[in-house]
Amino acid sequence: MCKGNFLVAMFVLLTIGCALAQQPEPVSVEGGRLQGISENGLTVYRGIPFAAPPVGELRWRPPQPAAKWEGIRQAAEFAPGPIQGGNPPSGKSEDCLYLNVWTPAKSAGDRIPVLVWIYGGGFGGGATSERNYSGENLAAKGVVLVSIAYRVGQLGFLAHPELSAESPHRVSGNYGLLDMIAGLQWVQKNIAAFGGDPDKVTIFGESAGGIAVSMLCASPPAKGLFHGAISQSGGSFGPPRLTTFPGENLKRLADAERSGEAYVTSAGVSSIAELRKIDANNLPGGRGVGMSWPIIDGWVIPDDQYKLYEAGRFNDTPILVGYNSDEGASFSPPRTPQAYIESVNERYGPFAERLLKAYPVGSDTVPKTARDLARDAAFGWHTWVWARLQSKMGKSKAYFYYFDQHPDYPADSPRAGYGSPHGQEVAYVFQHLNPSSPQTTKSDLAISEAMAVYWTNFAKYGHPNADGVPEWPAFSDDNPVVMHFRQTPQCGPVPDAESLKVLDAYFAWRRTPEGQAWAK
Repeated sequence: MCKGNFLVAMFVLLTIGCALAQQPEPVSVEGGRLQGISENGLTVYRGIPFAAPPVGELRWRPPQPAAKWEGIRQAAEFAPGPIQGGNPPSGKSEDCLYLNVWTPAKSAGDRIPVLVWIYGGGFGGGATSERNYSGENLAAKGVVLVSIAYRVGQLGFLAHPELSAESPHRVSGNYGLLDMIAGLQWVQKNIAAFGGDPDKVTIFGESAGGIAVSMLCASPPAKGLFHGAISQSGGSFGPPRLTTFPGENLKRLADAERSGEAYVTSAGVSSIAELRKIDANNLPGGRGVGMSWPIIDGWVIPDDQYKLYEAGRFNDTPILVGYNSDEGASFSPPRTPQAYIESVNERYGPFAERLLKAYPVGSDTVPKTARDLARDAAFGWHTWVWARLQSKMGKSKAYFYYFDQHPDYPADSPRAGYGSPHGQEVAYVFQHLNPSSPQTTKSDLAISEAMAVYWTNFAKYGHPNADGVPEWPAFSDDNPVVMHFRQTPQCGPVPDAESLKVLDAYFAWRRTPEGQAWAK
């Protein structure tokens, strides 16, 4: 062999050898053997089925066990996201019940704490394949990162009398939550194969994902499936209401079933059997007719969550909960003072005057003080009362944060007076800020690093504290200390505490007979 051919042959052999060396050993799970890929010192598995495809006769039924497969299943690519109005990076399909794993483990015996991500999207959208949800940076900090898909919109949350009649529990509507529970059951049975510790599982999510975390914390079918909970802009402590609003999103089963009957009619059919035959892409849109939210069904969600916590009927784990400073800017705030006043009167009725004083509007502008009513009604109040109830009624501790990381906009800027919008913190938590971007500051990177450390510490220890980050005290009414993420992590008071007390009085009134009758 000439020298040139010899060198080419050696290069090919070395290339093949390196590729084989980078190929991790397959792992065995309930369904069969999985082949992951090596990425940046981790082993990554994408598109693992944790339940059967919810199609055909399985549409609008609780998730069923995934079929077993022969041979070795490749797990390199994300599966499609659920059917929805948007277009997830991996595409969308009714066959969507898959999860993903990033693990730093070197062997199945490593017993590494587990973080399980639940995406947001208003229960009407979302997918695990979104770039900001990629788990490599958190996994590199010493956790196994799992992300779970679930059905959304009308496919995830349709309630109907026929569907309830099919159920041994005589309920319908919370299929998306049942998907999450099935994913957590899969984690309990299989995560040890990836070096994870099934006795140290923490769930975390943002927006609808954070609200789902809250619901799972009071769901009997989820009991024992996780040992810590992190909610970013979540919580579900508002009372049910026939005409729903952010923060009062829940209907009871009978009301949701009536909405479901109207939905079937809107599809031009007269039965669930006929509705199951319609291609998922051709079903009427769900959000506009109330099909995109969990309901109080008496089983998955037994009752008003505030009452459940007051009665001690919840899954008692440590919690880490918080929200962003200007969430109200992200949800179509009224453009004029008059429009704001009218919207407050429409929603809050007898409490409108008190809330307009607590969250005042300008003479010719709708400033942050007014936007904060939407923030607190949807997220702030829920977070505050959740932390209070956990610290009062539970044995486990609560940790409360307030994300307010943003530039100090000059007075003549169109962004003057604005804070941190809904969802901004996700890229910080997952450490997906672009360090080379001129918009990314040293403070941004420092806050991102601190949040990632706190979140992974919480998964490891049940609290966020360790060397290298400021001490984060547990929250209670006796010690109402909040971790503020603004330029540096720093402890501070509950934001807008006096305004929250007025909103708290509104929600308390809504639970009285008078308040219930008024809201019908």
